[in-house]
Amino acid sequence: MGFKSFTLGVLLRVLLIVLVALLAAYLFLQNGSITYPILMVWVLVLLSFNLISYVTVTNRKISRFLESIRYSDFSSSFTKDSILGNSFREMNMSFNEVIEAFKKTRAQKEEQMLFLQIMIQHINTGIISFDSQGKIGVINGAAKQLLQIPQFKDINDLGKLSNNLKEEVLKLKPGGSFAIRINSEIHLNVQSAAFKMEGQSWTLLSFQNIKSELQKNELEAWQNLTKVLRHEIMNSMTPIASLASSLGVILEEDVKEGDEGELTLDKESFLDLSEGLETIFKRSNGLVDFVNAYRDYTNIPQPDLKVFPVKPLFENIRILLKEELAKSQIHLICELTPIDLEVIGDQDLIQMILINLVKNGKEAMEKAVNRNIILKGGMDSHSHPFIQVIDHGEGIVPEALERIFVPFYTTKKSGSGIGLAISRQIMNLHKGSLDVTSKPGEKTVFTLSFK
Repeated sequence: MGFKSFTLGVLLRVLLIVLVALLAAYLFLQNGSITYPILMVWVLVLLSFNLISYVTVTNRKISRFLESIRYSDFSSSFTKDSILGNSFREMNMSFNEVIEAFKKTRAQKEEQMLFLQIMIQHINTGIISFDSQGKIGVINGAAKQLLQIPQFKDINDLGKLSNNLKEEVLKLKPGGSFAIRINSEIHLNVQSAAFKMEGQSWTLLSFQNIKSELQKNELEAWQNLTKVLRHEIMNSMTPIASLASSLGVILEEDVKEGDEGELTLDKESFLDLSEGLETIFKRSNGLVDFVNAYRDYTNIPQPDLKVFPVKPLFENIRILLKEELAKSQIHLICELTPIDLEVIGDQDLIQMILINLVKNGKEAMEKAVNRNIILKGGMDSHSHPFIQVIDHGEGIVPEALERIFVPFYTTKKSGSGIGLAISRQIMNLHKGSLDVTSKPGEKTVFTLSFK
């Protein structure tokens, strides 16, 4: 409505200027005198100034409104304009409503920002943000207390605490994480995220001191290991001690001394001694094998990480296990998407894991109707490569799904229970993971995930 009135005002003023100009021309042509035309010219000048003032004041008002929006200056207000009359009251009200809406929105954002700042300062996780130039944006109290770096203004100041920490942070990709031991009191877990603000790229880091958690996990690991070692050693030593005692009784009671000092033993006692010593020998060898398996688990070589194609790896496994699987009438099917899939890892160690998993699958499929084991490679939703070994055997019950990765735990009648534990440890050294899902009686899927 206001803009329509403004248009009408401009048209009326233009029309009036035109009419005055025509009147001046008419008077000049009729009388030949320039007195009236000069008077009309002055009137035209006044009308033109009025028109210019009418338009200029409006433009200034709109410019002031737009500048208020541009510079977020919402202290301005627009009232009735006596120069322009009542026609612009509606526009003034609209301007004021828009400014009030912006003012309310800014107040809400400031409240949200204040809430976020308070929350960031009160969480126990250290938070640091820095831009592409390394300049620090936000740093909370937990980060200052944890890192203990005075005058922290640039991300390179992390070098004051640890050069290794600075180097790892600078090469850390968005979404990545790493753990690093700074000293006896600080063992950091660092995670990264990226975002953009006002066209500038920012990196957000979170720091957590996981020393206490590691100590807790280490204690639990030692307790579990002690339980396993005690169980296995007791299982071996108790029958050995009992049997040795029985053999001592045989020697004491059944060995007889002859007239010339020779010792004699009847055949039955001799056979008992022989059998007992053989049993001690076998059980002792079993205990040695157990200790060697533990040594193998704790001495896994550091992987030699290289990029390698998965297709030749699958082909090698197929050839290596062809005869063994054929004897059990099991077919190994290889699936790759894309066909040129590559992973970063130690090819020999990954091959060892896959051979172990395929053999486990074969043993689980003794009574299976579906005689196929599938080696599958692909990319997950985060574009990370994975390799799966899928069998259709008896499966794994839910309560045993995680326990199968515990060293020396096994569901087989024979086996050391060390293969899956070593396989997961190898994947951990690759900064990847080994996981399992299973539907008993249907299928079991082991997944090797790579970064």
